[in-house]
Amino acid sequence: MTIKLSSTESVQKFFQEASGFNNDQGSQRMKKLVNRILLDTVKIIEDLEVTTEEFWKAVDYLNRMGARGEAGLLVAGLGLEHYLDLLLDAQDEAVGLSGGTPRTIEGPLYVAGAPLSEGETRMDDGTDAGTVMFLEGQVVDADGKPIAGATVDLWHANTKGTYSYFDTTQSDYNLRRRILTDANGRYRARSIVPSGYGCPPDGTTQEVLNLLGRHGNRPAHIHFFISAPGYRHLTTQINLSGDEYLWDDFAYATRDGLVGEVRFTEDAAAAKARGVDGSRFAEIEFGFQLQKAPTAEQEAIRDRVRAEA
Repeated sequence: MTIKLSSTESVQKFFQEASGFNNDQGSQRMKKLVNRILLDTVKIIEDLEVTTEEFWKAVDYLNRMGARGEAGLLVAGLGLEHYLDLLLDAQDEAVGLSGGTPRTIEGPLYVAGAPLSEGETRMDDGTDAGTVMFLEGQVVDADGKPIAGATVDLWHANTKGTYSYFDTTQSDYNLRRRILTDANGRYRARSIVPSGYGCPPDGTTQEVLNLLGRHGNRPAHIHFFISAPGYRHLTTQINLSGDEYLWDDFAYATRDGLVGEVRFTEDAAAAKARGVDGSRFAEIEFGFQLQKAPTAEQEAIRDRVRAEA
């Protein structure tokens, strides 16, 4: 027999007390959020007849997930981070904002303060024997006019699918750079072709995905923050063409307009002309279109807790 108490006056009052409604201290916003979370949680317990064993298993899971620092990975894998993008898209549409390069998820692996260059840079430290990649493009406005002095903040994984700072075997800020676009709005970077990667197989995110019958793999990709005075900050990434998981990204980051076409060249003379040892290298051309910022607030990166170097 299913017993439901969540809608009774006594339980409603009990969770109002637990949420701090009976005092004038603390944050009113937090009180509303906590109260809603509590009431929705007990409704789930009632509606799905969650057992006490399942409840405490969930509590144990949260402890283990936190200890591994995988909350950011889990919200991506369950589509919640992608949902925030869909919500922002709908909010833009509702007020008539459209156009520009699509946004997509940031993920949990950004580190601020990468070295800043003007026009062009080299991103790798030369220790990874991956395929040399030349990445370049132009940042333009809604009318296609170049935006000089825009900041292209980009980061990506190495050939093992790991990121500097989180992978302590890599040098500081390896494969992380900021580039100021030149007078024609262009940026250029020499790096290495990144690899895709999967969730840690022994981790808490993959544990949930296994129970859902899903894989935890991401295609090779490159993250970007694009910003310029007077324009809306853009958080996006490009997933690289030809990858097995291009349209099957466990984090749901692939979107139309965000596929980077990789061109591989096997030509010793062309490689030598570009300063590449051997004969094989890759090229990607990808540009960005920014929207005008209706308010100064929209020029700034969204506030969230991020890793620090």
